[in-house]
Amino acid sequence: MSLAPHAKGSVPFGEYETWYRVTGDLRAGGPPLVVVHGGPGSTHDYLLSLTALAELGRPVVHYDQIGNGGSTHLPERGPEFWTVQLFLDELDNLLNRLGIAEDYVLFGQSWGGTLSAKHAAARPTGLRALVIANSPASYVLWRQEMKVLRELLPPGVDETLARHEAAGETDSEEYLQAMTVFYNRHVCRLRPWPRDFVATLMEIQNDPTVYSTMNGPSEFHVTGTLRDWSVEDCVADITAPTLLISGRHDEATPATVRPFAELIPDVRWEVFEESSHLPHLEEPERFTRVMADFLNEFGG
Repeated sequence: MSLAPHAKGSVPFGEYETWYRVTGDLRAGGPPLVVVHGGPGSTHDYLLSLTALAELGRPVVHYDQIGNGGSTHLPERGPEFWTVQLFLDELDNLLNRLGIAEDYVLFGQSWGGTLSAKHAAARPTGLRALVIANSPASYVLWRQEMKVLRELLPPGVDETLARHEAAGETDSEEYLQAMTVFYNRHVCRLRPWPRDFVATLMEIQNDPTVYSTMNGPSEFHVTGTLRDWSVEDCVADITAPTLLISGRHDEATPATVRPFAELIPDVRWEVFEESSHLPHLEEPERFTRVMADFLNEFGG
């Protein structure tokens, strides 16, 4: 299958559609880099800068997971529909539909990294290498670490957050202002926030179904179906060479990332000193260099 640079389209996923974008030619260069975005319920927009890696001769595939962005929206569906298995099946379907299931590299960011780790633990034959960026190995650990980070916020911020959470008023202006204090420290430290990141936030706001169902009202208040989900029980089965990425100020703290480092057999861990949750935007030059070095060595 040959696609021109920046080709966009969609593939059937059962009775639904998964939107994708390919930068480069899937028949040229090394194994395609498939970018799995965060959320769940986010979109590809904030990861668009990874298209720069196509300039190194490797096609890059972005897609919007079902429920958001250019893919099928299903706001009427409840928690029983939005499962981890649904998104694993969607990823498998995309790889097969694009004809790359026997030769690819995965880059998963945040929830996308945890999802990609689960995918990789099944030892798919075509997976050449794996990048897990800013991802927790366990949402139990994530919730524990959110409590730690919240307690370190400026005086009164955590109290404001807790008061509105207890009252079910997480859509109030005061809550959003307090939430932004956390995001400015631990999600994106750039000012102003980059356009691609804002675009994704707007997409989540446009249809919060998946995010609110599986995650909750915010990054640090996880009340959804993922609150107790973990991949710690399976990541030792990952055989692909793996790169871990995290930021020094990341909401994905070392405690949430460390199980990957300790359990995956072939793994290396890069910490970005000037970044929080989005090193690809916060330290783009170093990020591209680290990615290029890893892909050149292990990515086929």
